[in-house]
Amino acid sequence: MAYARDEFRAAVVAILERFAAQTGEPALEASVAVDIADRLLQIVERQGLPPPLPDGESGEPGGMAELACATFVREALGGDAVSPAAEPLRQIVKACFHPEFRNCRNSFREVSADGKCRRQDLARARRRVSGAPCVDCPYWVQLDAAAHAKLLLAHAAGSPAEIARHLDVFLPEDFRRLRQWRHAAARCGGSGLTSS
Repeated sequence: MAYARDEFRAAVVAILERFAAQTGEPALEASVAVDIADRLLQIVERQGLPPPLPDGESGEPGGMAELACATFVREALGGDAVSPAAEPLRQIVKACFHPEFRNCRNSFREVSADGKCRRQDLARARRRVSGAPCVDCPYWVQLDAAAHAKLLLAHAAGSPAEIARHLDVFLPEDFRRLRQWRHAAARCGGSGLTSS
């Protein structure tokens, strides 16, 4: 199944808009956000996505070298290192290029000695494009929105009511669209990217 460039562009632009709104940062002009998304897509197409896991393998959580990430962010920003989009774009780049794995690290529910989970802190979640889960969490593609919300609420370390009131921050659907696009596009081997 082909996954469209337009889907990628729409997801990235939506994430950048939401991140600015939930952090109080100035919103980017629409054309600037589209240009950033288009440059990032060019990087994705040039570099290729990490390959999908073979059947029966669970993979391991991985990372991306900070220098490579910073290079891609700078390129996607068109060289504008002080853009308000730099931080959300850094997280988006990692979401695109982290290798796949099938077993969640469960960091969205790890609690410290005081019984709190830093991923479930609203102020912290507002600074993350992926909210409570990791940017490469397999649940973004394994679960639908309702099942994912149920899982997060079942492991609420603090107030389930606060999480439920702010699901748009803790489990942003624009980010789910990006992760699902990335998952499907990796399975197309890059040849499934279409213009619409």
